[in-house]
Amino acid sequence: MRRLNRLLLILLLVIIMLNPSASDAANPNRVVSAAISGTVSVQMEEFVARVVKHAEKENAALVVFRLDTPGGLVSATRGITQTILNSNVPVAVWVPPGGRAASAGCFIMQAAHVAAMASGTNIGAAHPVIASGSNVPDGDMKKKVMSDLMASMRSLTQLRGRNENVTQRMIEESLSLTAHEALEGNAIDVVADDIDSLLYASNGRMVEVNGKQTTIGVSPNAGVENVEMSFQEQFIQFLSSPDIAYLLLAGGLLAIFYSIVTSGGFILGTTGAVMLLLGGIGLKMLPFNWAGVALLIAGAVIMGIEIMTGGTGGLLGLLGTAAIIAGGMFLFRAPGGELLHVSMGLITGMGVTLGLCFMIFAMMITRSLRSKVTTGREGLIGLEVEITEDLDPEGMVKCRGEVWRARTKGESLRKGSPAVVVSVDSIILVVKAR
Repeated sequence: MRRLNRLLLILLLVIIMLNPSASDAANPNRVVSAAISGTVSVQMEEFVARVVKHAEKENAALVVFRLDTPGGLVSATRGITQTILNSNVPVAVWVPPGGRAASAGCFIMQAAHVAAMASGTNIGAAHPVIASGSNVPDGDMKKKVMSDLMASMRSLTQLRGRNENVTQRMIEESLSLTAHEALEGNAIDVVADDIDSLLYASNGRMVEVNGKQTTIGVSPNAGVENVEMSFQEQFIQFLSSPDIAYLLLAGGLLAIFYSIVTSGGFILGTTGAVMLLLGGIGLKMLPFNWAGVALLIAGAVIMGIEIMTGGTGGLLGLLGTAAIIAGGMFLFRAPGGELLHVSMGLITGMGVTLGLCFMIFAMMITRSLRSKVTTGREGLIGLEVEITEDLDPEGMVKCRGEVWRARTKGESLRKGSPAVVVSVDSIILVVKAR
């Protein structure tokens, strides 16, 4: 009997070791949380994958993503939803107070095992647009984009058992709902105003995790581990914002051209080069259009001409400003950015501000070029001199309280006669009668 008991015990241990669900059981006291805010970008996609992988390694009972986004890249959105669908840990996506799940955020919410929002937040407006804010032009491309996005949304809502009619309207009609409206329409699962309420509401819910029915088990005393983006991840995420990328590109181009047409612009030129480099990094992570880049360059060149030509009454400056603003409108008008909502008001404001600053600099430079030189040899020309001895044709004069040797161009000037400097020959002033 003892031998039989030992064999049964050994067999039980072997079964436990070979059964991943038993050996890797979720820890109800461990919850992993992370904030994903800003533009849905490649960097956000990589961060979400890192957080989910960390939660799986720690056998967490739940992953909570705090979502706040105006939209982003279609490819990055698909990558995030795929990561959530393949996660071995239940994932809750929660819009915290003051946040929103707009455009691409709608798809991320629908992929979550638990979709939650705080009161006062909103979800929706997932209609594909171009960067200028208008609809995708009618035609085969619009049908293709709309059909693809709507099918993706239907698959997510059907998988999670939510109302696909409501989510389809978010794409077709740019429908936007408050948290309570979304709950009533079965577009989300929970309204929770803080993370404790979210954990309480999530506990005991039956969800499908990577193809298996799983009950979320979160202890009331569960500790929440907050995972933050590293400095490098935060910096790249910051650069991947279309507004920031545009500002860096436009400002960098203007700074470089300003340094070229003025003397002593090394510091400004170096700053402009760094801004262009950083803007290029952000541009590389966004779907951009070369026509927008060309317009930005043209605008900077036109403003440079405004300075080099000595000013055209501001006409070229206005034209350059218009080109820079148009460049911002077309810069991200490319496939892949249909869910990328760029603030046209912000781009217009930045373009006008940059243009006005550059025009002010141009006016200052033009004024300095046209002003009379007051230093060096050139500064002596036109000054009055006091003749201290007869000039016939050479003699001595006083200029600015200093005694100079002077000569005339053949004429004779008596002591005390009024005269002015017409040129400087080495250390001799050439003067004439005033």
